[in-house]
Amino acid sequence: MGDVPWKAFFQTRAVWAMIYTHFCGSWGHYTCLSWLPTYFSEELNLNLTEAAWVSVLPPLASLFVTTTASQLADNLIANGVETTTVRKICQTIAFLSPALCMTLSSLDLGLPPWEIVGILTGGLALSSFALSGLYCTHQDMSPEYASILLGITNTVGAVPGIIGVALTGSLLDSTHSWSLSLFAPSIFFYLTGTIVWLAFASSKPQSFSKID
Repeated sequence: MGDVPWKAFFQTRAVWAMIYTHFCGSWGHYTCLSWLPTYFSEELNLNLTEAAWVSVLPPLASLFVTTTASQLADNLIANGVETTTVRKICQTIAFLSPALCMTLSSLDLGLPPWEIVGILTGGLALSSFALSGLYCTHQDMSPEYASILLGITNTVGAVPGIIGVALTGSLLDSTHSWSLSLFAPSIFFYLTGTIVWLAFASSKPQSFSKID
């Protein structure tokens, strides 16, 4: 481990973009994974059986989206689109889609519960575009250190699973608002993550050993 260019990693803006983006995506993922069943039950008045079943819809829909996203990304690269551009497109879809769907679910539009379920399912499923965005960038940037870079970003990405889930519950207790406690923080991180990603992300190969 002594030969790993740790200093060079943290001197690279694109690495910090990956770290923050991973954190943002994990916030939405872990908080929704933990709280959506309760949201479906308490806010949408679905019974426990219905809430349990609809909670598995986003992961199931993600299977289709993942296949579509990977084929789209590969086709774009094969047709000469710059890899960094492809990663930015995919990650932007992965973040703006759930942000939009959460915003629609937060507004009092008079939508029936099953339409809200469909909107959230679609948005969260489209977040799987990240598998052709953020999660490919470690390998694009440095095949030699891809596993270590993923370890760094994934470590930071695990933090929302601890603080995000707890904070959501605390906010819900104090505000009694699902929009403010579950959706608003996720929307904030999705939007800021998109801005950081578009501004600083890069799939350009890095010679970290030379930088260090």
